[in-house]
Amino acid sequence: MRIVVADTGPLRYLVLIDAVDLLPRMFGRVLIPEAVRFELNRTRTPVAVREWLSASPAWLEPHPTPPLAALSLRGLGDGERAAIALAQAVGASLILMDDRAGIAAARAQGFEAAGTLAVLVRGAQGGLIDLAAALASLKVTNFRYRPELLDALLAQHRGRSGGS
Repeated sequence: MRIVVADTGPLRYLVLIDAVDLLPRMFGRVLIPEAVRFELNRTRTPVAVREWLSASPAWLEPHPTPPLAALSLRGLGDGERAAIALAQAVGASLILMDDRAGIAAARAQGFEAAGTLAVLVRGAQGGLIDLAAALASLKVTNFRYRPELLDALLAQHRGRSGGS
């Protein structure tokens, strides 16, 4: 199995739309730095996310946040910087992250990076989730997206799956 590190965003939104179980089904285990664990447990974080985190699923592996000094990641949040640093420290092949600047920084460091939408699309391609239902649930959260992007993803998925 590949080593996957997650930032806050994908975990938060997958929990909110009741699709977080895609992660262990797709990747086995997911590593998070303590900085991400802290962000997921903030008082302003939705209660559902904090309750999920307190249940501490076995496939979610918190790790100490590695030193960030060697990385030039200015302009990124703590979670994004810590996720990239952890990915480097453990030799991860994939970072789950929604922040555009964070994704660009991760890719510049040589990592594959994918966000919440990519996880949902991959899950749908694998027959693990109904993409239309997942995107409808995502729309009622505060997830930021371009509306035409969701329509395009659905159309593309329907084309691949023969209209289903």
